[in-house]
Amino acid sequence: MGVMRTKSIEQSIRETDEPEFQLKKKLTALDLTVFGIGVIIGAGIFTLTGRAAADYAGPSIAISFVLAAVCCGLAALCYAEFASTVPVSGSAYTFSYASLGELVAWIIGWDLLLELMLGASVVAQGWSQYATLFLEKIGFVVPEAVAPGSHFDLPAFVLVAVLTALIAIGIKESLRVNLVLVAVKLFIVLFVIFAGIAFISASNYSPFVPPAQAGEDVSGITAPLIQVLFGLEPTTYGVLGIVSGASIVFFAYIGFDVVATTAEEAKNPQRDLPIGIIASLVICTVLYVATTLVITGMVKYDKIDPDAALASAFESVGKPGYATLIAGGAVAGLMTVVMTLIIGATRVTFAMARDWLLPRSLARTNPKTGTPVRLTLIIGAAVALIASLTPIGKLEEMVNIGTLSAFALVSLAVPVLRSRRPDLKRSFKVPFSPVLPILAALISLYLMLNLSVETWLRFLIWMALGFVIYFTYGVRRSRLALGNDDNHPAGDAPEPTPQPADPR
Repeated sequence: MGVMRTKSIEQSIRETDEPEFQLKKKLTALDLTVFGIGVIIGAGIFTLTGRAAADYAGPSIAISFVLAAVCCGLAALCYAEFASTVPVSGSAYTFSYASLGELVAWIIGWDLLLELMLGASVVAQGWSQYATLFLEKIGFVVPEAVAPGSHFDLPAFVLVAVLTALIAIGIKESLRVNLVLVAVKLFIVLFVIFAGIAFISASNYSPFVPPAQAGEDVSGITAPLIQVLFGLEPTTYGVLGIVSGASIVFFAYIGFDVVATTAEEAKNPQRDLPIGIIASLVICTVLYVATTLVITGMVKYDKIDPDAALASAFESVGKPGYATLIAGGAVAGLMTVVMTLIIGATRVTFAMARDWLLPRSLARTNPKTGTPVRLTLIIGAAVALIASLTPIGKLEEMVNIGTLSAFALVSLAVPVLRSRRPDLKRSFKVPFSPVLPILAALISLYLMLNLSVETWLRFLIWMALGFVIYFTYGVRRSRLALGNDDNHPAGDAPEPTPQPADPR
């Protein structure tokens, strides 16, 4: 069978009933939609809106958000088909195991860990900066020695520690807190939209698509890969500026795929998962476009503060109190993103460990909480240390490349699984397959090419590390390698040849 061996859908679903690896089915369509909104609306709307408008597209950044949403929407349809057909924890990792083979599944799982863990760390640092700003506005100053940008970012560490403990207690309990925080976040976003309408000046929309001009000259490993490969000249504004803006604001949509990682915990996954994935994406797109139109209408695009566009826009019209309220909303908003990304990272790793590609003991769930407590604490500790000790900087691009590579592979896997298993019951189907899935993969690849050479090099190093782990551990110890397939009852797999360490 080799490294391209596939795992049957029936086996994946059957393994969800193994008592020691069983997650509790508690989530409804509303839970999943809130879950998606909770992770999508976050760092993007509070940080990227202003920078992308000021540096790339001007008022037409609203079109960039639509383009990015179309890219994510095409991938979302593919995720929805898979999640409703294979309602098993692990998202793209599990889907690809059933269609493209074990090695590709490992690659996608490794990509998802990069996206989710590093994404949680980046957003935790952003939360720390907003929390410090908010505390200063109400009279409390965080000591410089443990403030954001110091050698140890204490607010980021504390945030991740608290959220990790909450996630370990239970998925439903986590989502109750998430529901409250998402409500606060939606209130702030709607407040920005409706309060800002009164300060819009139509002249700020002219020109809606600023004329193209030469962009900042970048070369070497900091230049986009597509520029290096094809000798393109960097430009900003104009039509290409809109496309470049879409590549930047794509980060704002990262997270809808995390909904698919909770497939196994949904009460009615065939119906609820497509609703949760697509509804959260549509709602967030509408809110993003409305927010960008308000901000670019309040402030001329070339005068927008790229670091704190929403708060600065209201300060510029004499409403500093509104800026304080927005900073408080950002604190609540980014908190839900960190929590959701940690949950996603835990569920992907859980699926990989349950397949024995990682030590299977990591996948054991606590009978009382119905969650993999040990694994949750390990993931949470890693995120806390990265967030508090590491200057993330441009590494947020690593989140994009990990996500886009997973999007491309999942999209290609849809027609493959249809060809191999036409008999499977699919409660949701991607229309116009295989054309639409292939288009989704090509768009994802194009956006990947817009990332810097430096990001690609780091990505290749991360993938090399993943290959070392797979070929020294997983390839010999997975369920399929040990013969625990459809012909062997779960738990009765033959043990491997004695090794210095017990694989359990």
